[in-house]
Amino acid sequence: MTQITSALGPASHVRGLALMLLSTAGFTANILLIRAFGAMEGTNMWFLVCMRWVTGMAVIVGLYHREFQPRNLFRSPRLIARGVIGGIGTLAYYVTIEHLGAGRATFIGNTYVVWGGLMAVWVLHERLTKPLAIGCLTTLVGLALLTNVISTADHPGIYDVLALGTAFASATVIVLIRQLHATEHTSTIFAAQCVYGLLICGGPAIHHTTALPPGAWVVVIGASLCAALGQLSMTRAFRDLPVGEGSLLQMLVPLGVAIGGVLAFGEHYTATELFGAVLILIGSLMPTMRR
Repeated sequence: MTQITSALGPASHVRGLALMLLSTAGFTANILLIRAFGAMEGTNMWFLVCMRWVTGMAVIVGLYHREFQPRNLFRSPRLIARGVIGGIGTLAYYVTIEHLGAGRATFIGNTYVVWGGLMAVWVLHERLTKPLAIGCLTTLVGLALLTNVISTADHPGIYDVLALGTAFASATVIVLIRQLHATEHTSTIFAAQCVYGLLICGGPAIHHTTALPPGAWVVVIGASLCAALGQLSMTRAFRDLPVGEGSLLQMLVPLGVAIGGVLAFGEHYTATELFGAVLILIGSLMPTMRR
């Protein structure tokens, strides 16, 4: 089993907290900008997700050219898996934001915290705690309410299933990141997602992309920079923070996205859906609580 050690001391803890808060701000802004891009005519998500990878590589080469180890991207099975799963999962997440709305897609995807905890029990042989078990049940109930799975009038669609798939992909990536921190630099771990994401999405992006509408480039560049900021900050923060505490701070993302979706895009939720979203947040937080 791979052991991940974190730096100790108040200074490193404060640094980790600041980086994770910066990450939540970057991810929240990224998701809302994706939602804005999807509402424009003549755009496609293939191009947007590719720009995320291109921008991420530019940031890595510009800031971490000494630490970045590109050869490892094609030698390490875990880096390859991190890149392929992360690339496919991110593309699917962008699609669900476009079709489900920023808030709904994010709340469903946010269940990765619970799935990641369960996966760590299996892969990393961590202990199955009572909060994790209760959190799983609470999250499943919330997911059923949010997606109206028990309603006879409005059953979940294919994009709800896809959003749940992105949650499983994110959980897998979190476990891989925890393992990779023992041997790889943050820049190399993030670069794996960028490189393999481009290999997966580059061809369709070139084939489907036409001239972008006015103002789209501002949204594209802004979303890409926010995504790179969020991913790098989060990956680095997990060197100084326990996974539970870091995941707790990431719960601010769906809250910010839901508020932004209502204010900027007129998204709305029924009382049942709101209750389901609250249960997802509670269930996701429970495994991160420590005595």
